[in-house]
Amino acid sequence: MSNLFLRGWNWCRRFRHRCGYGVHSPSDFFLITFVVYERLPFYAYSLLHAKRKDVVRLSHYREKVDRLLFRLVNYLQPAAMLEVGTGSGLSARYMAEAKHVPLCTLDGGECREEVIRLLADCPHVDYRCGDVPQLLHRYVEEHGCPDIVHIAFTSYYKEVFEALLPAVSSHTCFFIGSPYATKEKREWWKQVISDPRTGVTFDLYDVGLVFFDKKRVKEHRIVNFL
Repeated sequence: MSNLFLRGWNWCRRFRHRCGYGVHSPSDFFLITFVVYERLPFYAYSLLHAKRKDVVRLSHYREKVDRLLFRLVNYLQPAAMLEVGTGSGLSARYMAEAKHVPLCTLDGGECREEVIRLLADCPHVDYRCGDVPQLLHRYVEEHGCPDIVHIAFTSYYKEVFEALLPAVSSHTCFFIGSPYATKEKREWWKQVISDPRTGVTFDLYDVGLVFFDKKRVKEHRIVNFL
């Protein structure tokens, strides 16, 4: 109930930030109105909805957020993707269905059977488990920084951000999962927004988007996606 109240309160606070109002950049307006707020049913939604019940006990987003990740990947058309903090595996599956390119998802501890089954028919998804900093270091050595980085269900969000930042390009986008999950993460998210190394940022409450195109004026967009 408290979480529902908090969402209602934040929806009211963000009321004037809905539907792209006040956004003058054509590209940002398109992203907000035709990607974030897109309501058309995509081909994979029904298939992925049916799979949610099998991993519901593991960390996951609301279905609305996973569908957003699907649309963002479909819009950005990355050549490769990295996720740190696999959780239930649902987000990786949604992202993988949107674009069939190499996606590596890293998780701490041992690999979970439910996640293995969920990702079994996605041959382009590489599910790795173990020590997250070591796994990340190995990935960066092998591949550098991919076009999309999803910092998801992990306590190493700061370390992931700093490790990949030197290798970003103008085409890179970071998806920051649950930037308001804790007070510490909320303060860190504020630092990411103001960091001179980042470009245009979007705050959708459940997820933050960080772009790195330095040709654009640095701006921060708040979007009512609750």
